[in-house]
Amino acid sequence: MNATRVVRRTLLMLPLAIAACGFEPVYAPGGSGAALDGKVQVSAPNSVETYLLVQNLEQRLGRQAGSGADYNLNVRLNTFRQGQAITATNETTRFTIVGKVRYTLTQIDNGAVVASGQVDNFTGYSATGSTVETLAGERDARERLMTILADQLTTQLIATVDLPS
Repeated sequence: MNATRVVRRTLLMLPLAIAACGFEPVYAPGGSGAALDGKVQVSAPNSVETYLLVQNLEQRLGRQAGSGADYNLNVRLNTFRQGQAITATNETTRFTIVGKVRYTLTQIDNGAVVASGQVDNFTGYSATGSTVETLAGERDARERLMTILADQLTTQLIATVDLPS
């Protein structure tokens, strides 16, 4: 019975502790998520991979182009493929695709840098099937990687960006 009271008190005090630490929901009015939603123009893609990355970013941040945007998000993507599993006959049976995105978020009206940084991650695929299966696996792994990188970049922006008042 005493343990139940302790749990209840803890749960009742949790909102106060969260409020005291400065916690603010990112999608609340005035939060960084709401402030960026539909106001970010992402740099134009120059490859299939950057097209997928930009598409995912626009889904998360809202698509904006031209005069309606307050911020410009410049992204630079680098990817490379590494062999991971090599047989005794020197055949690679598993690959990893590593991706790194460097980004800069700037205000369009004055060019001030609001946020910058990088995110990186990887995905893998098997090369043990036919050529068609291996190519499909690689394409799928690249698509998954662009989704993962867009998620990481969006999360990092929303969590760390300090927008001017």
